[in-house]
Amino acid sequence: MMLQVVSNLKGFDIEAKDGALGTVSDFLFDDTTWKMRWMVVDTGRWLTGRKVLLHPSSIGPVDYNRRELTVALTKAQVEDSPDILQDQPVSRQMQRNLYGYYGWDPYWGGGMYGYGPYLDGMYGGGLGVLPDPRPGPVRDSPHDDLALDDGDPHLRSAAEVTSYFVHASDGSIGHVEDLLVDSTGWGIRYLIVDTKNWWFGKHVLLSPYAVKRIDWSHREVWLDIDREKVKASPPWDPVDEVNAAYERRLHNHYDWPGYGW
Repeated sequence: MMLQVVSNLKGFDIEAKDGALGTVSDFLFDDTTWKMRWMVVDTGRWLTGRKVLLHPSSIGPVDYNRRELTVALTKAQVEDSPDILQDQPVSRQMQRNLYGYYGWDPYWGGGMYGYGPYLDGMYGGGLGVLPDPRPGPVRDSPHDDLALDDGDPHLRSAAEVTSYFVHASDGSIGHVEDLLVDSTGWGIRYLIVDTKNWWFGKHVLLSPYAVKRIDWSHREVWLDIDREKVKASPPWDPVDEVNAAYERRLHNHYDWPGYGW
């Protein structure tokens, strides 16, 4: 399993079975499970004015040398797919239409490695808390008072969150610089945090398990660990590959659940 820096994939060419589809524009993740739910595709001049969403389960091999990834779809499939309104929130009805059209599994990949921080209060745009010990994804509730054609409050832009300020329990430590996702289940494995304004020249990896709450309106991430715990964590250099041995050390340090290495 390889971990990928999300921002590095932006601009990658997307190749269908029979030709070019466009380029990677962004990823949308579910803030209840920390799983990537959609890849946002810029179709360029091919489908001018169309916003296209592709599910991560359709993504095949990624060629970093050619800056290209493949999808198990044809251009005709994508062209005939349900329309997503440009510059409008992605509704749950839109997503259901896509799942039905392509035959994708809406619960593909499950929750966050068997567990998922459930960020409650998202329907009102408030704060979230964790952890939720329940396994698997959080499904729609029959008592949910949101209409299916309302924007899904749990979908978040990966590009947007990569500037949020990060606060430990006893003070600020920096900002989210990027996200690391696994190349198999497309779950967000770590937040890459730049601590230059607090701990000059250092970057740290923090699992979503460390997130206590997120204030989406104020663009802030709050952790349940203190600064000293962060400073004492296993050192990490952005040029180094994150391997299983390092992850074990990191998770043992913070007493986080493992990812089934």
